[in-house]
Amino acid sequence: MRYQFVDCRWELGNPDRGRELYLAGHVPGAAFLDVDRDLSAAPGERGRHPLPSQDKFVAAASGAGIGDGVFVVAYGSMGGAERLWWLLRHYGHDDCAVLDFAGWHGPLRSGEEALEPGDFVARPRTDDTIDADELAARLDDLVVVDARLPARWRGEPNPIDRVPGRIPGAVNAPWNEELPELPAGELAAYCGSGVTASVVLHRLALAGREGKLYPGSWSEWEQRSDLPVERS
Repeated sequence: MRYQFVDCRWELGNPDRGRELYLAGHVPGAAFLDVDRDLSAAPGERGRHPLPSQDKFVAAASGAGIGDGVFVVAYGSMGGAERLWWLLRHYGHDDCAVLDFAGWHGPLRSGEEALEPGDFVARPRTDDTIDADELAARLDDLVVVDARLPARWRGEPNPIDRVPGRIPGAVNAPWNEELPELPAGELAAYCGSGVTASVVLHRLALAGREGKLYPGSWSEWEQRSDLPVERS
């Protein structure tokens, strides 16, 4: 088993910030994968951070040195590391852990890294996502979890959500706080654009509970006038 660190730091609204931080100082030998460019498709009707196509993710993972026999240690900010963790599991690579970068007390290295490419083989799962139509049809029998901050969950006006509000019945589990006790039942998680929801899903997995990701999240839901909106 070989270990590969992957830096997934990013900043909403500043697409170049992640690479700037990586070049300034990263775990020696770490690859860099960009949330906007590598771990998402282009924004549009499916939201701000749609899931990347299989071919795009295979190319990104391979370029980062990931393949069979490689244990990935992802670190990042604002859900970047958990997004990679989720995508790796989605495509059948379970050998991945998330590291809190603040807990790294080893040396840092600046500049680019000369990485040996991996040969990532996708083995996609089909049971870990839910789309908007299925979610809307199953609001009464799912535990829907909103990972956004409380003000956005309540539906207060803010500069990110074009239509403030939440999916009806959603409980709030802010991604930057400890996971609250959630009701029993089949669980689906969303956030603003599908990135920080993976933080909640990662914490649930560590606690032995699985959930589905709604990839489009609020940035898709708010575009559709046929879907219900709830506010406090």
